[in-house]
Amino acid sequence: MKLSSLLKYDSIVIQCHDNPDADAICSGYVLYRYFTRHGKAVRFIYSGNFEIVKSNLVYLIRRLDIPIEYVTSLPVKPELLLMTDCQYGEGNVRHFDADEIAVIDHHQVSANLPAMNEVRSNLGSCCTVIWHLLKIENEDELLDISVSTALYYGLYSDTNAFSEIRHPLDRDMIDSLIYDKNLILKLKNMNITLKEARIAGVALLNVDYHRDYRYAILKSEPCDPNILGLIGDFIVAVDTIDVCIVYSVLSFGIKFSIRSCVPETRADELAAFISMQIGSGGGHREKAGGLIKNDLIKEFYPEYSGIDDEYDSSSVRSIINDRMRDYFENSEIIYARDAHIDTGNMTRYSRSPLVVGFVRPQNIIPTGSMAIVRTIKGDKNIEITDNTILIIDINGDVSAITMEQFLRYYTKTRKKFRLDIDYTPTIKDADKGRIYPLLPEAGSCILTGENNIFAKELTKTTKVFPYWDQGSYMIGQKGDYIAVNADDLHDIFIIERALFKKTYKRS
Repeated sequence: MKLSSLLKYDSIVIQCHDNPDADAICSGYVLYRYFTRHGKAVRFIYSGNFEIVKSNLVYLIRRLDIPIEYVTSLPVKPELLLMTDCQYGEGNVRHFDADEIAVIDHHQVSANLPAMNEVRSNLGSCCTVIWHLLKIENEDELLDISVSTALYYGLYSDTNAFSEIRHPLDRDMIDSLIYDKNLILKLKNMNITLKEARIAGVALLNVDYHRDYRYAILKSEPCDPNILGLIGDFIVAVDTIDVCIVYSVLSFGIKFSIRSCVPETRADELAAFISMQIGSGGGHREKAGGLIKNDLIKEFYPEYSGIDDEYDSSSVRSIINDRMRDYFENSEIIYARDAHIDTGNMTRYSRSPLVVGFVRPQNIIPTGSMAIVRTIKGDKNIEITDNTILIIDINGDVSAITMEQFLRYYTKTRKKFRLDIDYTPTIKDADKGRIYPLLPEAGSCILTGENNIFAKELTKTTKVFPYWDQGSYMIGQKGDYIAVNADDLHDIFIIERALFKKTYKRS
């Protein structure tokens, strides 16, 4: 959906969820500014049982002059009711009638969506969704300091101070915004009330500690998501705790925050595992979080009781406990440098010819400069030398090799290199701050020579610490493949099932 497609409506009401948070308020404000800029009659509303009283939100609304209204009814039915940071028909959204409904959101789909929708559940905030829609429309003039500050704070608040960011578009938005740093600093330091400090204290008194795998589970009363992160930061500092999850039960689901201080558990990957099929989760290696939605839990667990009782097998606590136990007990960790893989029960494969992209980054960024390559998997720092070549694979990941390696292993081809993925890679000049797309500069090449491996299908979650990077692991789920280089049995790695089927054949 394009924002410009909504300009055919003259009477527009923007609605966010009841008891709105910063992302809901900020995303609605940015939409309000967009439609007023185009001469539309527009209102920005919320409803529910309570008006906004949280000090940082009240201060935000006053400082940015956000025209948000608390209403309990809409006497005049609008032409368009535009939902932001929520979906029509959800339990935490008061129902209002309208001629047409549209939805802009970043949560998992939990209701029947109207035809006009833009739901990006892989993004960290609704503000990011709207920023991207504005960039598509070339609405850069709208991004003044007030709008930019709102977008920044919406993402900051909904990702626990950026610790739960899981998509490069979130990072792109942060890098591009010129915001009011003094206002953001003020808002950061008025997030916690005395009541929330007490909530944190009570949660810390009730730690469910699992000694065998050194992880802890804590429940908090309903609170701002940042409080969950604060509790997690404190408890993971305990000498016997390596990983913790802190959660609170809300009217529409379960909000949780994860902290890890060991390389064997990535917080972002654990968050994705906990919320798999019942919500969304992500973040960084050490800090992450997510949301589990009631509607999705009930679909996946028909017996779900919705309560938090340690004696009820269908409760919130049971679901979280079961998933944490499953994660730690049913996974294998392999350290490639020390491992001795038995290839006798593995099958020999060779890589099929595959077209990939290559770029000479010196055509974009001067030799001797540092660059940041951004892909769907994250950021990489690369030094640009005279013989650096960047290889772009079919998943959009980018690796740096030397010209000698390129000439030895690759052959240029006239076949077209295409990417059909959610985010195409970019490169940023670290000195000048300019960002360039890589695809327009990419040529096509094919990996030459025999690339033989032994491989077998995984039967359980497996983490491999490759010998070239002992600080992070590759992860494979059941159905993916573990592979060993036939010429170097310590070169052990994971290949996703879909990629394996595309790129390897039996020798």
